[in-house]
Amino acid sequence: MIGWSTRTAPPRTSVARITTPVQLGPSTPWLPDVAPSDPDEALAAVRHWPADLRPGTGTTAALWSLLASLAAHDLGVARAVEPHLDALAILDQAGLPDTGARTWGVFAAEGPGVRLDAVPLDGGWRLTGTKPWCSLADRLDAALVTAHLPGGGRALFAVDLAGPGVAPVDQPWVSRGLVEIPSTPVAFDDVPATAVGGPGWYLERPGFWWGGIGVAACWYGGAVGLARALWARASASDDRLVAMHLGAVDAGLQDARRALAEAALVVDGDLDPGVPGPVVAQRVRATVARTCEDVLTRVGHALGPAPLALDAAHAKRVADLQVYVRQQHAERDDASLGAKLAGWDDAPW
Repeated sequence: MIGWSTRTAPPRTSVARITTPVQLGPSTPWLPDVAPSDPDEALAAVRHWPADLRPGTGTTAALWSLLASLAAHDLGVARAVEPHLDALAILDQAGLPDTGARTWGVFAAEGPGVRLDAVPLDGGWRLTGTKPWCSLADRLDAALVTAHLPGGGRALFAVDLAGPGVAPVDQPWVSRGLVEIPSTPVAFDDVPATAVGGPGWYLERPGFWWGGIGVAACWYGGAVGLARALWARASASDDRLVAMHLGAVDAGLQDARRALAEAALVVDGDLDPGVPGPVVAQRVRATVARTCEDVLTRVGHALGPAPLALDAAHAKRVADLQVYVRQQHAERDDASLGAKLAGWDDAPW
């Protein structure tokens, strides 16, 4: 157990139940008693969620169905919950399970002009520098953070975000999507940290690509939320163009669902894909991301400007998904996957 301080969580309010789960397989996922109405409420709730929401434990499809269900309800909620659950899974993999009912983030991005360094001191570690893209850093209790090592390479560290020396950088968050999930830099000034795994372990472990697919499950749920609005319009109209878009969206969503469901079997050891795990993850993320972009386009064409201008929930869902799915680096990720496949001795299909 890692002994971090716990911040006071905001009180929960009574909100609607998630009545229509997004299921990747036949089993019904565990869902919270009430649907969190915003990220703060979600962070208050996750402290008391079941401890077995982990990939690779035989219930990966249920876990990703939960993330997709939350995303179809509200992408901001899913965006707050997903890294928390990922962090708990990482700590479990490292043999350092957290039992303190804390909220966690995972800050592993790099950016130009900033750098976070880890320095060994008195048998422990201290972090100094700036880490970019730290979502909700001002509201989380703790985070897993990657930092550069003195001899080269990077390692993962657990840090208390409420401790001295941690200061979110005052930088505007101007995004119109995921407005409630500011992802701005954090400055660390000689902050004590606990090593989680050895050098390079964070990127090399199988759970790294498992977590990447969990993010794609959130994208998928966001696309389902938009598709439901399209279905509602088609159900109340005989417009053949709306029906055409609905048919195409359904086909794309089924492709994305099958990709996620198959990957869940791979993660749980129930299916041998015949290819390395990172390739599985890149294929799934590319499939889901393309589906999301197609759904965004088709729903926009079918519904026109009215819901974007007059329906706050719909407009938020569109803006949130547009920002969230950009965690897929488009052609750069396609190039990365293609380079892997080009290095194989045999054709991949």
